[in-house]
Amino acid sequence: MADTLASHTLPSGHVLKVVQGDLTKEHVDAVVNAANEWLAHGGGVAGAIVRRGGLEVQWESDAWVEAHGKLTVGSVAVTGAGMLPCKKVIHAVGPVWEGGDDEEEDNLRAAATHSLRVATEMGLASVAMPAISSGIFGFPKDLCATILVDAAVHWFAQNPESSVRELRFTNIDAPTVGVFLAAFRARFGG
Repeated sequence: MADTLASHTLPSGHVLKVVQGDLTKEHVDAVVNAANEWLAHGGGVAGAIVRRGGLEVQWESDAWVEAHGKLTVGSVAVTGAGMLPCKKVIHAVGPVWEGGDDEEEDNLRAAATHSLRVATEMGLASVAMPAISSGIFGFPKDLCATILVDAAVHWFAQNPESSVRELRFTNIDAPTVGVFLAAFRARFGG
């Protein structure tokens, strides 16, 4: 069962939430997958999405790469959700942490904003996003949380007409949820 631990309504009316729970069980229009450039969903969040959603998610991902080539860091692709309770999976390619001197922050911000742009283009109302790049890609969790929250605030300020009315930062482990709570407190107070 997912627990909403923090919620903030932006001036535009969009709602940001920090949720502790299983991303693959989120009842939202789309979940964001922390993907690699080849959409090979072997481990981490990506592996969990395929295990719960079924091989159809991987097959659609393979077909996408075959048709379009590998993704660049910061870009996204969309597939169906297989057996997940959501409608779509937005596969966002975050950066591998290389110490911070290789545009990692900008690329993580791009992955988040491109996810929200695509969700808006599809008319989706709710999205759940994990801590992209903070697992095996090694991006520092606290910096990841700050960037993702900041990217969402800026996206919605610049796109008040966005169909995405709710963005849930959903992570299963307490340490990651804790850094998102800290990012919320730093950004919104409380």
